[in-house]
Amino acid sequence: MPQIGQNAAKYATLTATVSHKSYILRLSNTIIMKLQQLRYVLEVSRHNLNVSEAADALYTSQPGISKQIRLLEEELGVQIFIRSGKRVVSVSQPGKEVLKLAERILRDVQNIKNIGNEFTDHDSGSLTIATTHTQARYVLPDIVARFVQRYPKVRLSIRQGSPTAIAQMVASGEADFAIATESLDEHTDLRKLPCSQWTHAVIVPDGHPLLARTQPLALSDLSDYALITYEFAFTGSTSIARAFQKAHIEPPVVALSSADTDVLKTYVKLGLGIGLMAEMAFTSASDHGLQLIEAAHLFEPSWTYIALRPDTYLRGYTYDFINMFAPKLTRERIDQMLYMPIMEDFSI
Repeated sequence: MPQIGQNAAKYATLTATVSHKSYILRLSNTIIMKLQQLRYVLEVSRHNLNVSEAADALYTSQPGISKQIRLLEEELGVQIFIRSGKRVVSVSQPGKEVLKLAERILRDVQNIKNIGNEFTDHDSGSLTIATTHTQARYVLPDIVARFVQRYPKVRLSIRQGSPTAIAQMVASGEADFAIATESLDEHTDLRKLPCSQWTHAVIVPDGHPLLARTQPLALSDLSDYALITYEFAFTGSTSIARAFQKAHIEPPVVALSSADTDVLKTYVKLGLGIGLMAEMAFTSASDHGLQLIEAAHLFEPSWTYIALRPDTYLRGYTYDFINMFAPKLTRERIDQMLYMPIMEDFSI
């Protein structure tokens, strides 16, 4: 009897365990499915409501995504996307709120994974950096080489875009942090860590009339020529836009704009206009046929920032990359600036 009793107890325990595991499995599958549905709606939103492109990005089928989104809508009792026939044409008002929460939930899930990975596999993982072409081409190569040598198991990805675009990449979770070369005032949800200052310069082809000047360059001199500069040069509150506004001088006609500094220099060399760009992007040893004219006195220095979300859990190697880029930004300093509460100033 004791043996039978023991076997019965073991059977009862096994049954309870199997039942518990089945429950956990069912619960786990439900949670995974929910997270997957949230990923689907976010990806459709990120691809301008194009379900086919979202499916390609997620390596799944369009019907599968459509079905899961409809299941989520049925469960929530709201329509996330507004449709015309089979096409998604816009996001509903409740859908906008769902997308905000979905983004936050998935970000928190990734943070939880990062915490685990930091302790189980601290020297491997992935790091996505969003930055401008100028930083990627002229500042980061040596830093990237050092980082890759120190962390060979980390998958490093560098995405390029305008200051506005790279800030959005960080805000949406597509990048871990951004290296931005202009102020990101529009993105109040990001923490900006100042790194260093840089200045603008005017680039002209050999033999250009501006090279014959005996006086320092003036803003009015630039108005005499077509300008080749960054896409964002006269948008928002950039130092270029502010300089012309303060001087009450009509900005020059922009003949060509690009986010790529090398493209700008190519067209300056062709004689389409004078270039106005970051001084760091000019190298006399390699930029043959071009000359640099100092313009630091015309424009306020611009700051380079590291931009992060305050709810991000940073891996150890992320701290190291930032410190390589900006030695003053130690781990302690980053934590202090990133996680300290924002104090409102109500003084008059």
